[in-house]
Amino acid sequence: MVKAWPGEAASRRRRRIIGAGSGSSLARSLLRLLLPATFACVGVSALAQTSVESVAALELGRYAGKWYEIASYPMFFQRQCIGDTTAEYALTPDGDVSVTNRCRTERGFDEARGSATVVEGSHNARLKVSFFWPFRSDYWVIGLDPDYRWAVVGNPNRKYLWVLSRTPRLPPALLDAALGAAAAQGFDLTKLRYTAQGSGATIE
Repeated sequence: MVKAWPGEAASRRRRRIIGAGSGSSLARSLLRLLLPATFACVGVSALAQTSVESVAALELGRYAGKWYEIASYPMFFQRQCIGDTTAEYALTPDGDVSVTNRCRTERGFDEARGSATVVEGSHNARLKVSFFWPFRSDYWVIGLDPDYRWAVVGNPNRKYLWVLSRTPRLPPALLDAALGAAAAQGFDLTKLRYTAQGSGATIE
């Protein structure tokens, strides 16, 4: 039988202790860190594969009026906007909706006027908006506060996203609810750009 030197035996015992204890503990710690992130990625990916849905119904009379843009995906047609972006909707006699978008630029305020028509069978929650005939784009209300304090607007391919509020600022709890509505539909919140708004009251 070959005897090990005392120092070698102690070294072997230390290696066994490290392998059985610290290594397995580290592995368990890494699993605890990685599994939630893995499931989160899978969840977002799975949501992105599902179809975007609009809210069940929208009351156009309550929705009409002025909305402040809280956040949005950067869009080419808004590239000159630096803040104070708003959208105002009004019902027209023929049943359509007039649209007035306004924002502050380096040279002052810019304004665009268009019109929207309700998509049949959508209970007013899906519209087609046009600023230049004959081009039209999807405008789907995909999230809505019961009291119409905030709204989330997107489109079926998730290329557009707007978070709107009745006031220039949205309290954290209401903003979280709006963002949650967008995330639940598979929209990537990391793409959002938050809009600078002037002074104004918030919803309490």
